[in-house]
Amino acid sequence: MASITLPAAADFHVHLRDGSMMETVVPTVRQGGASLAYVMPNLVPAITTVEQALEYHSKLQALDPSVAFLMTLYLSPEITPDVIRAAAATGKIAGVKSYPKGLTTNSEGGVVDYAAFYPVFAAMEECDMVLNIHGESPSSETTTILNAEETFLPTLKALHERFPNLRIVLEHCTTAAAVEAVKACGANVAATITAHHLYLTIDQWADNPHCFCKPVAKLPSDRAALLEAATSGNPKFFLGTDSAPHPRSAKVGTANGKTAAGVFTQPYAVQYVASAFDRMGKLDKLRAFVCDFGRDFYKTVEKGWETAEDITKDAIVLEKEPGQVVVAEIGQGEGAVVPFMAGEKLWGVRWL
Repeated sequence: MASITLPAAADFHVHLRDGSMMETVVPTVRQGGASLAYVMPNLVPAITTVEQALEYHSKLQALDPSVAFLMTLYLSPEITPDVIRAAAATGKIAGVKSYPKGLTTNSEGGVVDYAAFYPVFAAMEECDMVLNIHGESPSSETTTILNAEETFLPTLKALHERFPNLRIVLEHCTTAAAVEAVKACGANVAATITAHHLYLTIDQWADNPHCFCKPVAKLPSDRAALLEAATSGNPKFFLGTDSAPHPRSAKVGTANGKTAAGVFTQPYAVQYVASAFDRMGKLDKLRAFVCDFGRDFYKTVEKGWETAEDITKDAIVLEKEPGQVVVAEIGQGEGAVVPFMAGEKLWGVRWL
């Protein structure tokens, strides 16, 4: 198969930042083949009020009115059942994102005790809002970044059992165990899989800071499980790139000696996935993973965030030849960002 025509893709996990980085990154959503972006709230300060979310939405829409931006709130003590009801009423805020305290970018205000938010989850269930979970446990004598996701999975199961009608997305799965846990839950539990985790194992991020993200890529057997889930045609698994731009200076040679966690994939989102699916001989499963399953789970048409015409009017064409070479960096000066797999060739994409 040399080319594929698809409806516009949807990316259900993006980091678009703020300020000059936002101005650099937002135009790359459509460049990567997507017409819908589900936006993460871990700015500084975090998005914890309806007013902040709507203001952020206005900024994003002004930069690219051709993209549908779905907003989220940052799970924190400021989020109450009343805030949930007000958020749902806006028609622009689709979910609430839970971060474990201190484990990833701008997560210092994250969750320590999920039980404290049971009233919030009940209100989300009532309002049909989605709970997005960064599923990792804090480090301890027995928990490290390599098993933090797997040790969190009992919490996912417990939340689903307590709130069976709450739609939950386990974000950016990285392990075979997470794939099996999501399969074992009911239809209201789904998972996103990133583009970069279809390629990476521990070996790549161990010596390349541009491949380092949270949760970290794991073993070849875990990558194989992610590829199998993504290409399986199971509607529980769909694209959420977790594209997370950081300036080159925050990834390499940082002043505090720490490497920022995040892999930047936004400008080539669908191309990365198409190239991975091609290697698997599963290009026939591409549309479901990047276009259909996420929209169905989030009810984007039912809730009026898109129309069927919106999705199909600007189709994309993926072409194996001549393909596309990933550029060395996007942006300028101190704000330049290095994309994943810079210099390597992928399938190309163009809009009809």
